[in-house]
Amino acid sequence: MGDLSFLLRGLVLGFSIAAPVGPIGVLCIRRTLAEGRAMGFVTGMGAAAADGLYGAIAAFGITWITAALVSQQVWIRVLGGLFLLYLGLRTFFSRPSDRAEGDRAAGAGGRGLAGAFGSTFLLTVTNPMTILSFVAVFAGLGLGGGASGPVAAALLVIGVVAGSAAWWLTLSGVVSLLRGRFDARSMQWVNRLSGAVITAFGVVSLAGLLTART
Repeated sequence: MGDLSFLLRGLVLGFSIAAPVGPIGVLCIRRTLAEGRAMGFVTGMGAAAADGLYGAIAAFGITWITAALVSQQVWIRVLGGLFLLYLGLRTFFSRPSDRAEGDRAAGAGGRGLAGAFGSTFLLTVTNPMTILSFVAVFAGLGLGGGASGPVAAALLVIGVVAGSAAWWLTLSGVVSLLRGRFDARSMQWVNRLSGAVITAFGVVSLAGLLTART
């Protein structure tokens, strides 16, 4: 039962980390409306996988990876900000009448679920602050650095991924119920609004780097 508590805590953490609406949430909603529930869910799972990767690094106390990511965080975050701008602009100008083009515009790698997963995985791993968040939260709960043993650390990471997946399954499921109400004209506005929001996230991210360096 003691080890299972780590799984439950991981579930709560994963759900809580995924739930705040950011650029990944906007992409999940937009892709669910344009391409269906599976596309939206897989979009979210890209972020969940990245959270699981960073969570594992924090849970097992792999400090050299943490140090390497933090030391290069400026360039990594520049890449993430530019990628957000790309996704935002492509989404803004996408044509809802052409689903294949809409998928490309949303950054799903041209055609499929693998591209949707990969794009959000990349967006999440290009934010090194994520790993610092996990380190801080795990340390505060006395869970990080492998202090509780490898089994507990593994269950914690599994819980984080499962909790995050539960959020993305819920979000994509709820949004998919509304999909039938959106015609081509409505989707054009969804594309424009989603693209503008994602682009704004990219601008804020890059602006934050410039401010930090001055």
